[in-house]
Amino acid sequence: MALRQILHHPDPRLRNKASPVASFDAELGKLIDDMLETMYDAPGIGLAATQVNVHQRVVVIDVSGEKSTPLHFVNPVIAETTGEEEMEEGCLSVPGVFETVCRAEEVLIHAFDRNGDPFEMNADGLLAVCIQHEIDHLDGKLFVDYLSQLKQLRIRKKLAKEQRQYD
Repeated sequence: MALRQILHHPDPRLRNKASPVASFDAELGKLIDDMLETMYDAPGIGLAATQVNVHQRVVVIDVSGEKSTPLHFVNPVIAETTGEEEMEEGCLSVPGVFETVCRAEEVLIHAFDRNGDPFEMNADGLLAVCIQHEIDHLDGKLFVDYLSQLKQLRIRKKLAKEQRQYD
């Protein structure tokens, strides 16, 4: 396993739409393992392949808090949504920014595992929010896109200022 570099907003590669995974092979398994290691190291609770500059439809998530329940979704599709809820979100690609976003309260997901076996999962609460957040990444969308133009501008300025400090 290896740590991968996480892209930061406003990197244009975060806006790329991911392609479906066609080969369920050792390379996919390594990507999933690397993504889990990267997510845990960051630390975070979700990571989409787009965030590590791999434009394939792969997501890893662990909302357990103990790093004990890793999940992975290959070619995930939200089949159904129910209700609405607001929850504060953050993102490894938008470090230090936390804002309230409205999303579906419950989701039904269709996906494949690393071996190409299909499965479906019902999720609610934090897991449902995380799944929606990560699938947005696969579609080139960030959680800040749900915010007002003014908030988006403030976030871009904040991140640009922080980046200048590191350059």
